Amino acid sequence: MAERTHRPVTGDRYRRSVLRMSNLFLRTLRDDPSDAEVPSHKLLVRAGYIRRAAPGGFTWLPLGFIVLRNVERIVREEMDAAGFQEVHFPALLPKEPYEASGRWVEYGPNLFRLQDRHGADHLLAPTHEEMFTLLVKGLYGSYKDLPLSIYQIQTKYRDEARPRAGLLRGREFVMKDSYSFDVDDEGLQRSYDRHREAYIKTFERLGLPFVIVSAMSGAMGGSASEEFLTPLDVGEDTFIRCTKCDFAANTEAVEVPAPPAVPLDGLADAVVCDTPGTPTIQTLVDFFNGSDELRRADREWTAADTLKNVVVKLRHPDGSSEVLAIGVPGDREVDQKRLEAQVAPAEVEPFDEADFAANPALVKGYIGPGVLGSESASGIRYLLDPRVVEGTQWITGADVNGKHVMNLTAGRDFTADGVIQAAEVLDGDACPNCGGDVEIARGIEMGHIFQLGRKYAEALDLKVQDESGKQVTVTMGSYGIGVSRAVAALAETNHDDSGLVWPREVAPADVHLVIAGKEGGPQRPAAEQLAAEMEAAGARVLFDDREGVSPGVRFKDAELIGVPTIVVCGRGIDADDPSKSLVEVKDRRSGERVDMPLADVVPHITTLL
Repeated sequence: MAERTHRPVTGDRYRRSVLRMSNLFLRTLRDDPSDAEVPSHKLLVRAGYIRRAAPGGFTWLPLGFIVLRNVERIVREEMDAAGFQEVHFPALLPKEPYEASGRWVEYGPNLFRLQDRHGADHLLAPTHEEMFTLLVKGLYGSYKDLPLSIYQIQTKYRDEARPRAGLLRGREFVMKDSYSFDVDDEGLQRSYDRHREAYIKTFERLGLPFVIVSAMSGAMGGSASEEFLTPLDVGEDTFIRCTKCDFAANTEAVEVPAPPAVPLDGLADAVVCDTPGTPTIQTLVDFFNGSDELRRADREWTAADTLKNVVVKLRHPDGSSEVLAIGVPGDREVDQKRLEAQVAPAEVEPFDEADFAANPALVKGYIGPGVLGSESASGIRYLLDPRVVEGTQWITGADVNGKHVMNLTAGRDFTADGVIQAAEVLDGDACPNCGGDVEIARGIEMGHIFQLGRKYAEALDLKVQDESGKQVTVTMGSYGIGVSRAVAALAETNHDDSGLVWPREVAPADVHLVIAGKEGGPQRPAAEQLAAEMEAAGARVLFDDREGVSPGVRFKDAELIGVPTIVVCGRGIDADDPSKSLVEVKDRRSGERVDMPLADVVPHITTLL
């Protein structure tokens, strides 16, 4: 991407006070924490940046809080530069606005709910669309007041069922959320584009690699949305990118086009076959290919010739449940996240042995379309993959143990209640945009931008008077950045075998100054003078002035903590003639070490800043 001139940095970047490790609230660890799964979690705990307070919740220690505030500062400066204005809401919110929008129920168990001493219902905010809407409604009433974009950097709360990966998936997290308010859809598009450009500048400045992908809006509602993903194998998001064009999309948002229907005339009749011991797709395919009677003359049967019917339970926000069956080609699994996106706000639960016992028409391993569908005796809603179009023929369950049906034809022998985009997307699938091959990658969601439209404005009656004096409903956009998650993503993308390697603008200091010599030697006075001079020159200094700590431990801690430049006052310090003194200057990222005259260190550091 094109280089960009950054504005002068402010805030913690100009912190003048030297951080002395002799009194810094810091404890590094040699071993990984037992509950840590990903590098960022391991290293941020080991290097003394965060500590676990509760499942999905972390305490920020001094070094970690400096990094968090540096990320906040960069986000804030880019939001301000784009002309957006900062506000700040409470995290404890009343129930009524969320009830009006429907999200008090739709959020289901992900919402932290509580009552005050008077019995009034409240929630810990997972997001603030309703409150922003009401704030604007209370202050603005004319088209002349718009467009408006306002934002906050605030702690959010979501009751994750399985918090994991440290800061990447927690119950409490810091997020920047902004909202745009416009009179019409054209204005919304302009506001959306402005936010999109501000996000590109923000992530470029943070030094985070990113891919912009089409996405689904989920519980947020609205129409168009895009995610900013940092490509990483530890990410929970799976996305596709085309190898021929610039198409990229979260797999949840991929729409598989339906192939053309096949004429029904002349198609072979459906035949029930004895297929003992074939409860899985692979055993079924092997059985057909190994049977003289059932094998094909033109080619071998494959899993793609079979129709797999997967049964799940949906738990709706109001507490009710529903059985749902999904039919997909047998060479694909049902993608849990794609399915969840399609059925939201309901939650997907597994269909267990007790459920099979309660639904005797469903024969495990041999479920076919014959017992599925709202109009069937079972009454189980049945949705099909788009590839299962009229005229396609399948091998599928006959609803009897040890039996399958061959040549069961969609549109002739069975129908469904609808279509669902829930089958997994595979490497080599056709690009929905150009037909080229797609590749699968994983990433961490760092930002998400939505064109909300009028969902919340209508629910909360946000209107303004247009130029003709008519009351019109305002159209909105919503735009989020995971601020605390960005700290984890930066750690994931900036580390080596020895520890963290922070980009300078987010690092807790510019220089890690280390004393490496015997107590009482000339190294400490030289280091003290150097620390003062670097501080006076505007550098942020982390000074390892601890007594009774070996040079080996100091070096390991410097590598682990990850400040971008390490300066070592060691054997090169000449007590008799300071002009001959040499110090070691190490670039933490490249590993390059240079012995430099003591007098040249401060000018060198200022050039790095």
